[in-house]
Amino acid sequence: MLTTEAVRRRIRDVKECLPSEYKFKSSVGRNWPEYEKELSDSIRAAFRNISPLIDEAVCNIHISKGRGSPRKLTLKQRVTLLLIKELVGHSNRMMANMLVVFSMLNDIDVSYKTIERLYSDPEVALAIHNLHVVMLKKKRIRHAETSGDGTGYSLAVSKHYSSVVQKRHDKAKEIKYGENQLRREFVYKFALLDLNTFMYIAYGASLKSEKEAFEKAMEMLESLDIKVESIRLDKYYSYPFYVDKFQDSKVYIIPKANCTIKGSQKWKSTLKEFMNDTESYLQEYYRRESSEAAFSADKRRFGWTIGQKRTGRIYCAVSCIALWHNLLNLNAG
Repeated sequence: MLTTEAVRRRIRDVKECLPSEYKFKSSVGRNWPEYEKELSDSIRAAFRNISPLIDEAVCNIHISKGRGSPRKLTLKQRVTLLLIKELVGHSNRMMANMLVVFSMLNDIDVSYKTIERLYSDPEVALAIHNLHVVMLKKKRIRHAETSGDGTGYSLAVSKHYSSVVQKRHDKAKEIKYGENQLRREFVYKFALLDLNTFMYIAYGASLKSEKEAFEKAMEMLESLDIKVESIRLDKYYSYPFYVDKFQDSKVYIIPKANCTIKGSQKWKSTLKEFMNDTESYLQEYYRRESSEAAFSADKRRFGWTIGQKRTGRIYCAVSCIALWHNLLNLNAG
């Protein structure tokens, strides 16, 4: 019989035994020469794929001409330029100066302001979303075993997200209000990772909280023709509210120490799964380490800070990081 006391007792047992008995070990070490070769191959493949993928993403976008001077760059050029700028990681002025070299190949010669405006260009935003969908279709993701997790990117070099999380724990996942204004220290990102392909299925960003980023990711997921077979979420989401969002999926969470069995039937069935075969359940749960590995890889490649200042441009920069992550994993496996 499922009782609140039995669940809490099992959680205490898990905390005592977790380091030696339950935690799933995915690997004992990394072959660094092989890792470097795989990374190099993925980068080269991404550069080979990026042009035809962008062609496919923008081909069905039809733009009605309005008033004003005509665009200097085509939509494909704008999307390509934005993605390259994010990959290179230089300032907007530095990237504009580098275009003098690129102009010998493609006749692009624009100011740093033009590059800055790409982050708030609605046509570019639409093309970026289409590019995300095109890549998922190329990978033929229809049914997914997933892991969901959140992270943060600093908006100032003086603040490091992982250091703040270690101090504040879950309190770091929401903004704090100052006396006169909102403190914008981080942009929060939630991403749903397909464990079989290591690609992000859906993602969201928020300047307010990781919870809001989660809600935006769920909105993106609803627009995709992908069925989530299972999902693994950390303790921040160990509430009936979040479990109930995945009625047709198996949910793996570690309940909080003060949890109760009160809630929906989905919440009760999830707790029963946890109680019936705890070791197998935890091995499945700890596959969510892949999400942490994905965020770590992204930050090593693209940095842990976002240089944009306006809200829409910050979100666009986060989307570009997610796109590059998927591009680098498109030919993996």
